[in-house]
Amino acid sequence: MTFCATQQSPVTVRVFRQCFGSTPRGAWFARHLALHQFCRWGIPHRSELSDDALVLVGELAANAVTHGWVPGRDFELALTHVPGEVLVIDVSDARADRHPPGPGELCEPSAGDSRGRGMLIVDALADRWTVLDRAPLGKTVRAELDLFR
Repeated sequence: MTFCATQQSPVTVRVFRQCFGSTPRGAWFARHLALHQFCRWGIPHRSELSDDALVLVGELAANAVTHGWVPGRDFELALTHVPGEVLVIDVSDARADRHPPGPGELCEPSAGDSRGRGMLIVDALADRWTVLDRAPLGKTVRAELDLFR
C-alpha cells in the first residue's frame, strides 16, 4: 500500500486588534482602520466581502458605542483573517449586563421604530455570529464571513 503525502502550503493567520474610544468618532475610526486592514490583507476594496465586512464592523461598533458604553471604558475591534477560510470580526465592550439577542432570538422591530435593525443586518450578512462573555468583564459579538463562498 502506497501513501501519497500532499503538499499543503502553510497558512498564516493574520490578526488586527485595536481599542477605540466609545464614541461615534471611535466607531467611525474602527470602520476606517478595518477597511485599511482588509486592503493590506488583499481583500479588494468594494468587493462583496469587503463591503459586507465593513457593514458588520460598522454595525457592531455602533452597537458597542450605543448599547455597550461604560464610562471610562473603550471598545475593542479584533479582526482575524485565515486566508481561504474565514474572516472573523470581534467587537468587545465592557457592558456585561446588556447582551443583544443571539442568533435565532431576533425580533423584527415595529414599522414605526427607527431603531433595532442592526443585529438583523448582522444576521443577514454574517455566515455565523454569536455573543460571547468576555473576561474579566463585558461581552464580545463575533461575526464570521466564509472566504470560500
